[in-house]
Amino acid sequence: MEIESLGLLHWALLVLVGITGVAVGFYLGKGNKKSGIDPEVYTSLETRNKGLQSELDACRQEVARLGSEAPTEEIGFDAAAAKAVFGKRVKENDLKLVEGIGPKIEGLFHNFDIKTWKDLSEVTVDRCYEVLGSGGDRYKIHDPSSWPMQARMAYQGDWKALHRWQVEHKHGKL
Repeated sequence: MEIESLGLLHWALLVLVGITGVAVGFYLGKGNKKSGIDPEVYTSLETRNKGLQSELDACRQEVARLGSEAPTEEIGFDAAAAKAVFGKRVKENDLKLVEGIGPKIEGLFHNFDIKTWKDLSEVTVDRCYEVLGSGGDRYKIHDPSSWPMQARMAYQGDWKALHRWQVEHKHGKL
């Protein structure tokens, strides 16, 4: 159908539909706008926000203070206790003990100077993804969201909890 063959009625109908669409859109858009916040409510919310911000700052200072006072003694590795729970010999700081980490992924972590359970326990999940990304696309299928937690249990010598968690969460999934 060519444009020239359309009659005046068709053009009028097209314009009418367009104008109606614009009017309905304007009406619906105008109806969704919320009225402004009451100034008293805004002031009380602003005051509450400032109070919460000061509490947050105080908490952060307390955490920093407690972190500097934390004991720095190393937790000893008990190979016999680990063997009793896992039923096999466990080497200290063997990252492969963490469910989901094999020899190649352990090598990637070693490249990033993450060589102990303690190191891995202090790493963020985002950093774990960065380490996996350094190995190429084939490592992107792994889910490291539980690795720092598992490493913390191993570092702390909580073998029963680590073994229980690994049995309950096959393939390292949370």
